[in-house]
Amino acid sequence: QGLLDPSRRRPLPVWPRAIGVVTSPGAAALRDVLTTLARRAPQIRVVIYACLVQGEQAPASIVAALAQAGERAEVDTLLLVRGGGSLEDLWAFNDERVVGAVSASPLPVVCGVGHETDVTLSDLAADLRAPTPTAAAELATPRRDEALTELDRLARRLHQAAARHVERQGQRLDLLGQRAGRPGAVLQAQSSRLDIWSHRIGQAASGRTGRDRLRLQALAHRISLGQAASCRTGRDRLMLQALAHRISLAADSAIERRRLPLQGLSARLDAAHPRQVLQRGYAWVTDGAGKPVLRAAALHPGQEVRAVFSDGLAAARVDTVRLTEAGPDGLAPDR
Repeated sequence: QGLLDPSRRRPLPVWPRAIGVVTSPGAAALRDVLTTLARRAPQIRVVIYACLVQGEQAPASIVAALAQAGERAEVDTLLLVRGGGSLEDLWAFNDERVVGAVSASPLPVVCGVGHETDVTLSDLAADLRAPTPTAAAELATPRRDEALTELDRLARRLHQAAARHVERQGQRLDLLGQRAGRPGAVLQAQSSRLDIWSHRIGQAASGRTGRDRLRLQALAHRISLGQAASCRTGRDRLMLQALAHRISLAADSAIERRRLPLQGLSARLDAAHPRQVLQRGYAWVTDGAGKPVLRAAALHPGQEVRAVFSDGLAAARVDTVRLTEAGPDGLAPDR
């Protein structure tokens, strides 16, 4: 029937919460087991399933106790124990009914019957054989001092892991804090670049306008002097003066035409300046990583954001997000 097949044996729980003892309440084996359990693992609860361990009624009593323990399922391991005796005293543990009950138990069974030299069929059918009842209690429980040592080791590992996690999160917060300050720095850098370009454009326009004016004036003067020297009549002199005046007017008109586009460009530069935009009531919104938020669809409720205004910045948390892409009223449902 395979009841004694070693491959069907199950491992015992490493950290049992409760242990059941199947034995006679008046047996010396019970006292030895309870003493050992109290010494090794006082934190483990013990449940006693009383039965007869000797005589004609013993097999049926042992089978009933094993069945009761399996039905109640209130322990993690069963100890089937009895003290030493003659072969006839231990014969109940060779009974086929007892061997079948040990093999069919839903709970792991440690069998410790008799002395070290005594071997019964129940020993071979159990998940683990112990040479004595005391050894059965020792095999089924971890030592308290070893458990405390392991607990201390795990506590140190947990403390170290928690400290490393806190340190990593602190570094991450520092990095996020540095990124959160970048919008202002970016605005300042762009503002400085716009100021430089505006100054350079103004200087270039002024310098070219001044040079063109001087060239036209010099040309008009040269024409006026050269022609005036060769003119022999007053009419020719007047014509030359009129021509010089027209050249001067044309130069002024050309300068003015160039000045107007430059003034427009200068006004557009001033209007596009980030500081001017922010002063009109706009704000620069970034996410937790410092990236600009360009669309409402990129946000979600509970997200941390930062808004840069013309006079400072503010940290905020998104409550709801409403999109203007759907819905009969032009608004999408809140998210």
